[in-house]
Amino acid sequence: MFTTLAIRTRKITAGVIAAAALGGTLLAAAPAAHSADQPVAAPPPSRPYGAVVATAGVVERVFPTTDSAPKGLLKYRTQVPLRCKARAQDVSGNPVWYLLRERNTWVAAKYVENTGNVPVCRTVDRNSLDEPAVQGRKEQQPKKTPA
Repeated sequence: MFTTLAIRTRKITAGVIAAAALGGTLLAAAPAAHSADQPVAAPPPSRPYGAVVATAGVVERVFPTTDSAPKGLLKYRTQVPLRCKARAQDVSGNPVWYLLRERNTWVAAKYVENTGNVPVCRTVDRNSLDEPAVQGRKEQQPKKTPA
């Protein structure tokens, strides 16, 4: 019984070694095989860039707030180059917005996964984004003139 087990173990070991050697050869040859029918994926834009992770897509806006006018829709998995980021309106717990590099539109970072280091925008004044539109306006009251 011991000799049968030893023979079986040697056969299995030899089979595993042969399969590993054959598999290694096939894996090495796999990248070289390319069919003309398969589309070649476009390279991602230069860094930093973002990929839309929301299945419904993400709306491009004029300013980093959901109250701003929409300028377009980026579809799921679209890759776009990012210029910079700014803290603005909180969207589902994420206050970061990205300014796109190729066009002057903003997208909520909640729905975009970034790759690379996105610099902070220097031209966006955070205080002006946080203030409500009516704050700072005082109702005009008529001036009292001495009688």
